[in-house]
Amino acid sequence: MANAITTSEFDSEVLQSETPVIVDFWAEWCGPCRAVSPVLEQIADERADEVRLVKVNIDEEPELAQRYGILSIPTIVLFKGGEPAAAAIGAQPKRMLERSLGLVEA
Repeated sequence: MANAITTSEFDSEVLQSETPVIVDFWAEWCGPCRAVSPVLEQIADERADEVRLVKVNIDEEPELAQRYGILSIPTIVLFKGGEPAAAAIGAQPKRMLERSLGLVEA
């Protein structure tokens, strides 16, 4: 299951992680966010040795949303080496998400 992280944890949990991290920017009231959550959990479970999954509630952590220019949710960003490497916006089927995040060949 994905950990919810705060602004104070973001640097250590995401930017300093040696493992690539999928960050799910979401909000409680967002239907598509709830729809994509199990898909992200499945991707993270299947790739547990390759990536980690964390969630950022943009209502609780607006400064993170602003820092990364999150204008629409769900926005899913893959961080590698402390930098955003790929992103997907909106609820998508599993295969499309994996493609958008660069986890599988197009």
